[in-house]
Amino acid sequence: MSSDQLLRQFPPAELATLIATRRDLHRHPELGFEETRTGDAVFQRLAAAGLSPRRGIGRTGVFADWPAERPRILLRADMDALPLQEESGAPYVSEAPGRMHACGHDGHVSIALAVAERLSVSPESGPFRMLFQPAEEGAGGAEACAADGILDGVGSALGLHLWNQLPVGKIGVNRGALMAAVDEFSIDVEGPGGHGAAPHETADPIVGAARIIDALQSIVSREISPLDAAVVTVASIHGGSAFNIIPSAVRLTGTARSFTESAGKALPEKMERVVRGTAEAAGVRARLHYRRVNRATVNDPEMADLVIETAQRILGPESVDAETRTLGGEDMSIFLDRVPGCFFFVGSAPEGGHRPHHSPRFDFDERALAIGTVLFEAVAREAARRG
Repeated sequence: MSSDQLLRQFPPAELATLIATRRDLHRHPELGFEETRTGDAVFQRLAAAGLSPRRGIGRTGVFADWPAERPRILLRADMDALPLQEESGAPYVSEAPGRMHACGHDGHVSIALAVAERLSVSPESGPFRMLFQPAEEGAGGAEACAADGILDGVGSALGLHLWNQLPVGKIGVNRGALMAAVDEFSIDVEGPGGHGAAPHETADPIVGAARIIDALQSIVSREISPLDAAVVTVASIHGGSAFNIIPSAVRLTGTARSFTESAGKALPEKMERVVRGTAEAAGVRARLHYRRVNRATVNDPEMADLVIETAQRILGPESVDAETRTLGGEDMSIFLDRVPGCFFFVGSAPEGGHRPHHSPRFDFDERALAIGTVLFEAVAREAARRG
């Protein structure tokens, strides 16, 4: 079956519900650990499906269990939005100033609710646990859920992500690392400050910061193996108060990404050396603050094969890119680091131009909701069948 055939056969009423749910959530985005309205909507839908949902997992998460006499299969969807002012021009634009579903989590919740309803009508469904997780976007939602016991009695985990780098009808997966480890850093550059007309009388932290930014790029290009993908990105610069004042402090913030443990361990050490040495050469002081946000999202090969085989059976042999990788990150890595599982992408690129993730213009092709629902349900059932 092709994706076009699947879409033609998908129940129109169910697709209308998927879209209505997604658009309602899109109009009312909530940031990490603030997903109370979203959690209420999820709780009500799960209860109406005959399940017994529970609130409060990982602070604002919701989950529901099916009967189980063996380890459960965790089915996970994330709920949080991003701190962005929407510029998509969609008729269902965010009604919350400065907040937007700019990564597809509203679609993930819509899909997972539809899957829960489909599974709830089948007594033989399997030993599932459906998790609607808070705070995926760097705030530690998966870790909070794990600390609250979401993996107790769980033997494997599955999750999906709508993905605008793939067209509708395509599935992206990997038998190993699908997404990168995510690190966050800040660099404080300090000098004595002075008059903009007399730079020779002081040490300029703006110049020092500029040199540090340039020097950091040599780490990936010259000190990390070209076979080991990595990124060091400075994403913000803050400093100064007037056109004629050399400031006494500049702060840089950014992210580093890597797939392998060796690169992940090397990056902070190399960055510390570059920051310290470059600052000294510029006559300023600099301090690097570095923390790991998420480990790499690494799929279990057997679980990845299950997804690949299921997607090929449903969508056709040409539907799957089994070598997908991205330096984007995901806290699904918390779960996949502790139980075998698979995280995969569902193509959702909209027609009429690129709408990148984490952009104020983000939107996706809502036909992907139907494909995601059918595939997520089928993968879950196949995982339960194989035990």
